[in-house]
Amino acid sequence: MTRTPAQLLIAMAPALFVVMWATGFVVARLSAPHVDPLSFLAIRFPIAGALFVAIALALRAPWPGRTLAFHAALAGAFLHGGYLGPVYWAVAHGMPAGVSALIVGLQPLITAILASWMVREEISLRHWLGLAVGIAGVALVVWPKLDLATTGGITPLTTAVNVLGAISISLGTVYQKRYATGLNLASGGAWQYLGASLVVMALALAMEDFRFDHSFNAWFALGWSVVVLSLGAITLLMLLIRHGDVSRVSGLIFLVPGVSALMAYGLFGETLTPVQIIGMAVCAAAVLIVTRKRPPRS
Repeated sequence: MTRTPAQLLIAMAPALFVVMWATGFVVARLSAPHVDPLSFLAIRFPIAGALFVAIALALRAPWPGRTLAFHAALAGAFLHGGYLGPVYWAVAHGMPAGVSALIVGLQPLITAILASWMVREEISLRHWLGLAVGIAGVALVVWPKLDLATTGGITPLTTAVNVLGAISISLGTVYQKRYATGLNLASGGAWQYLGASLVVMALALAMEDFRFDHSFNAWFALGWSVVVLSLGAITLLMLLIRHGDVSRVSGLIFLVPGVSALMAYGLFGETLTPVQIIGMAVCAAAVLIVTRKRPPRS
């Protein structure tokens, strides 16, 4: 049976999402020396929102009513502003990237717990097994990057802020599934980035000086983050949430640390240790456990 372009996109969406999402770590590395973290997001989110408005107008997309628009903005505040803002801030204030990745790697487990409570998704023993295996795989991938001898940046504050980011994206994922799945992707995305922009703009104005040195790396990171991450990856995430269980979609996050490690090896020469390679395989196994569908009973 020949698939339509829409069916092909949905089938390819998980792999495309993982690759796109993993490039976020490359963007963070490129931009950090040139732009304050919250200021970077305060520039990125309004641009992305404006592009979604333009796309919605060009496609004559339906705009949500007041209630649905509010839900979209609140979901965006959690999914984008409340997630990336705290994580970028924690890393900029000394939290080692490996420790930050390990904390964020707990997000699928948090999402599964929230989904069982907020949207009444049944979390089976197979789901819990897959989530446990995924956490172990994430730990194996990031463990070689942990420098326990350098603990100055791992403070109660940076740890709490990083955990807040993981909780925020989990809340946003479940909230989107419960209250905002009927949104048009273009007009809904515009409202989401409005909510996210308000969060990071307020934080940047209160905490930073909007440092942006106009270097090539700064502009490239900004352009990539808007087009590939804010437009591409987030649109795919919304498609995945719409067409699948929240707990299965969040399981894809377990693949991101391994893919990011491969990108870092190719772009920055960071080597992969045998432990990291094993961890990547464990993450892949976890995704299979969490996302595979049982055959229908006869």
